[in-house]
Amino acid sequence: MNQSPKDSIPDIDKPEQQTFVKFFRSLTEADSDTIRLFERDANQKRYYTFHGDNALYIAQHVYKTTSVVKYWGGDAVRGLATTSLSSSVAGSFLRDALLNKQKRIEIWTQKKNSSHWELSRKASPGNLQDVEDLLFLDSNMTAAPVVMAVKLATSNENKVVGVAFADATVKELGIAEFLDNELYSNFESLIIQLGVKECLLPADETEKDYELIKIRNILQRCGVVMTSRKKNDFNAKDIEQDLNRLLEGEISSAALPEFEMKQAMPAVACLIKYLSLLSDEHNFKQFKLRHHDLSQYMRLDASALGALNLMPGPQDGSNKSMSLYGLLNKCKTAQGSRLLAQWLKQPLLNLDEITQRQDIVEVFYKDTELRQSLQEDHLRTVPDLHRLAKRFQRGIANLQDVVRIYQVVIRLPALLMCLEACNAPTDAMGNLINEMYTSKLKEYIAKLEKLQELVETTIDLDALKDHEFIIKSDFDDELKNLREMITDLKELIENQHLEVAEMLGLDPEKKLKLEKHSLYGYCLRIGRADASVIRQDPQFIEYSTQKAGTYFSTGKMKHLNTQLTQFGTSYERRQNDLVKEVINIVATYCPVLELLGGVLAHMDVLVSFAHVSIMAPIPYIRPDIRPMGQGNVHLQDARHPCLEVQDEVNFIPNDVEITRNQSEFQIITGPNMGGKSTYIRQIGVIALMAQVGCFVPCTEAKLCIFDSILARVGAGDSQLKGVSTFMAEMLETATILKSASKHSLIIIDELGRGTSTYDGFGLAWAISEHIATQIRAYCLFATHFHELTALGENVPHVKNLNVAVHVGNEGDSDRNITLLYKVNEGVCDQSFGIHVAELANFPVTVVKLAKRKAAELEDSTNVDEESKKHKGDSVKDGTALVQKMIQEIASVDNMESLDHDMLLQRVRDIKNKYKHEMEANPYLQDLMAGL
Repeated sequence: MNQSPKDSIPDIDKPEQQTFVKFFRSLTEADSDTIRLFERDANQKRYYTFHGDNALYIAQHVYKTTSVVKYWGGDAVRGLATTSLSSSVAGSFLRDALLNKQKRIEIWTQKKNSSHWELSRKASPGNLQDVEDLLFLDSNMTAAPVVMAVKLATSNENKVVGVAFADATVKELGIAEFLDNELYSNFESLIIQLGVKECLLPADETEKDYELIKIRNILQRCGVVMTSRKKNDFNAKDIEQDLNRLLEGEISSAALPEFEMKQAMPAVACLIKYLSLLSDEHNFKQFKLRHHDLSQYMRLDASALGALNLMPGPQDGSNKSMSLYGLLNKCKTAQGSRLLAQWLKQPLLNLDEITQRQDIVEVFYKDTELRQSLQEDHLRTVPDLHRLAKRFQRGIANLQDVVRIYQVVIRLPALLMCLEACNAPTDAMGNLINEMYTSKLKEYIAKLEKLQELVETTIDLDALKDHEFIIKSDFDDELKNLREMITDLKELIENQHLEVAEMLGLDPEKKLKLEKHSLYGYCLRIGRADASVIRQDPQFIEYSTQKAGTYFSTGKMKHLNTQLTQFGTSYERRQNDLVKEVINIVATYCPVLELLGGVLAHMDVLVSFAHVSIMAPIPYIRPDIRPMGQGNVHLQDARHPCLEVQDEVNFIPNDVEITRNQSEFQIITGPNMGGKSTYIRQIGVIALMAQVGCFVPCTEAKLCIFDSILARVGAGDSQLKGVSTFMAEMLETATILKSASKHSLIIIDELGRGTSTYDGFGLAWAISEHIATQIRAYCLFATHFHELTALGENVPHVKNLNVAVHVGNEGDSDRNITLLYKVNEGVCDQSFGIHVAELANFPVTVVKLAKRKAAELEDSTNVDEESKKHKGDSVKDGTALVQKMIQEIASVDNMESLDHDMLLQRVRDIKNKYKHEMEANPYLQDLMAGL
């Protein structure tokens, strides 16, 4: 977003500034997350001004300097802070503000021929309808703006959640109603599955509704913008007639099974009102109602989303491969990118559907020519058909949009031929390609033939090379006659030009020019040095003298120009009428275009999977997947797909073996930076990739289907939101314990670090034992609590693993260690925290002090451990005897005058005096043996 600060604000007259300042200060103050911008025009160029706090925000986040801020109506103290952005820069800024910064937008425009301003467009992260053209003029919409409304109720002590959701880019209303636990873990999973950007909630002015508070906490954790709506907005009394107007088909909405969802219907009512669906007639009979079944897809919680690096975050910067989405997104179409994001949040549970995707990926994986042709020759040229269809449905499409659709349609036969020529490894796979793509494309090509004929008959395709989008003049008799008249008039004007040049004796190419002036129309221009020849002749009409020369005309040319203007206006009017007719006809093809967009998106994602799989540093392989509850996890040379592609990373693969009833709970110990976190996370990533149908980064892979991936990793700090590290840790762990089943995959990294060592270890043990013995889920537990490995002595299916470390210089207190990043069986019985501090270049004095203090604590712990071996009387009597001996040594007369040898002899005498008592005390015997 580069824009020159010195040109940020065009000059506006001071009276106009003062009028605006007065108006702006009369407005109700906007919420802190709302950005107001005011649309203006200068020299036929659109730009936007920002004022007050918003102006300072723009200066800080866009220009990175406050020098661009001006003050209208006074100085920096009394004036109104103001800055501006050009139209293109504003689009980029607003796209980032809505999609990444979770801001709301208000765009104000000035009424024609008036100083009054009005709110013309509003947008929020889940509702981009009004600003799509501004946001995505030069870029694709790769994220679906999903907005959801939620209604809660309690029935027989059960939590009932009703939701309605919509993606404004497609004509579809989603609905779901389900029971939930007190932590609302099903609701959290639904938020992740749908990729919700904004959630509508009933207003809670007292903020004492405990259930709504829990919902808000979940939305906050998932990064969803919350919008409060009046409770009347959730009134479903008119929902039947509203749905009858919106839903396609003639069946009454009351006959649909979804209509019986008593909590979901009020949510639908709120959503319809918020999106203003009934105010646009183009929405009538266009929508579908879809029931979303939570049990269709793998459940993911917000922590798993972060632990698996599923979606790109602000910390990723320009390195797209830091997230799984960025790595796998080699899609060539916007609809493909959106579908990929949806699939990653909705891994499949149905083995047949997973296998179907794998079969298609295998076809594209093995047929290099097909894959490359689809990517570079066909998919790359496909526009966003869903957005285009929506432009037609909303009545804002133009002739250029028609041409873009036509260009897709004429390329479909070549795409079809490409697919028909594919070399499928098996007949079954070939039949699948035919079923999923070839047969559907044939159907769509047949349905779109008339559209192709319409465009070729009506639109002047030869004019496209000059970027003109017009109707052929031969298409319509009236248009043809007007075009002929315009051509004749232009010829007469040209003849008049030549006649005047001959009359004045001037060269018509050099001295006397025929031009089309923006104000005068067709007229003549003569150099200022020659202008005197026309000033004495009444047949010439002089208009003005400018730097370029003197503009003039003749009575005949002026009359011809007037006629030309009239015919030109009639021609434009007829053109516009015909354009509207063509656009209205093309709009009837929108359902077919949306279906076509869906098929191409599906193809695009699976081609992308194949591309990434074959182009990886070591090609991915097709995993062998077993139904839920059957089979084990066997991964050979497993790698983390995002880490192995990073520059200067030499990734060391590891084998994974998780066997049901033998090693389903695995405890991984080892030093910091040794690869524990990477090891457990890569297993989760590989499981998710397998269930979305992608190949996986292994040399051999066998997996079972997991119903959920639940994670507790990292510090989880939410201090800015008033949640401590430890509280966040406990909330996420509670969600795991409540929602996990024996078919889940649980990933836990360093549980218990947020509190004291003893409390942390106690919690880690209790949670581990509960998961291992009660839930019996597959669990990977990375920890620094080496004592936790003792769980394997009590529970047979707990297996201990450790990250290998090479320790050098035996006997030296400053031993060197080398992290091998290899996971082996067994327990790591020591910590290497101070050594990692050395790797981080801690000051030498700090490292030495840490080693000394650790040794002291270790000695103290050892003494304390020895004392636990003996009964209380032995320890008590031994301690009393030592104190007695010390007191007797201290009471020696004239101690200061005794030399070292004499004092040592005195100590030995006292020791021998109590020798028999010391030998009779087990505690003192062990203590002396350790000295």
